[in-house]
Amino acid sequence: NVKSKKVEKYEALVRIVKADGEIILPYAFLQIAIKSKLYPRITELMIEKSFEIFKNKDCEFSINLSIDDVLNQKTQDFILESLKNYGAPDRVVFEILESEKIENYADLEEFIKKVRKFNSKIAIDDFGSGYSNFSHILELNVDYLKIDASLVKYVTRKESSRRIVQTIIHFASDLNLKTIAEYVEDKEAFDLLESMGVDFVQGYYIGKPEKELLG
Repeated sequence: NVKSKKVEKYEALVRIVKADGEIILPYAFLQIAIKSKLYPRITELMIEKSFEIFKNKDCEFSINLSIDDVLNQKTQDFILESLKNYGAPDRVVFEILESEKIENYADLEEFIKKVRKFNSKIAIDDFGSGYSNFSHILELNVDYLKIDASLVKYVTRKESSRRIVQTIIHFASDLNLKTIAEYVEDKEAFDLLESMGVDFVQGYYIGKPEKELLG
C-alpha cells in the first residue's frame, strides 16, 4: 500500500519444485499443461493451497485465472464451491488476464457477478499491455487494474510509458478503482509511481517470491 507503506496483499504464483530443490517457472510448463489437459488441475491446486495457507491470515491474496478457467464449467464450479466453503471469501482476489482470447465479455461479466456474491474481488491483470479495452472495464465492475509490467519497467526512462501509466491511473481513479503497478524494481520507480497517484506497488523492490509469507 503506497500510502500506508505496509504489505497488505500477496499474490499466489505457481511453481514446480523438483526433488533436488530446482524451481521451474510457469513459462516452462504452462503451455505443456494446457496441451496435455492438466491446466485445470493446476488452477484447482492453486486454489486449494492458497486457501489453506491464507486461512488464518488477515490479508488479501490473489490467484491468477485465465479466460479458459472462467469458461471451463468444471473449474468455475470448483471456484464457486471453494468460495462457499471458505471462511473469508472477502479476502480473495481473482486476477484475470485481459487478452485477445476474450471473445465474449458477457461470459466474463456473468462469472464476476457470481464471485461478487461472496464479496470476493476482481483484478484485471496486465492492463495496458496492448489489447486493453477501456470500455469493457466500465461493464465488468472490477476492483483493481494491475498496470502491465512492460509499462512500469520503463516508467522512469520512457515518456510514452509515463503518459500511459498516468492515463490508466486517472482513468481508474475516476471510476473509483484501485491501481496496482507490478514490476517495481527500485526506489526511483516507487517514488515516481507514488507521485503519480498509484495505490499499490508490487515487485522486487517490495519483496521477491518466497515459499513463506513476509513477516
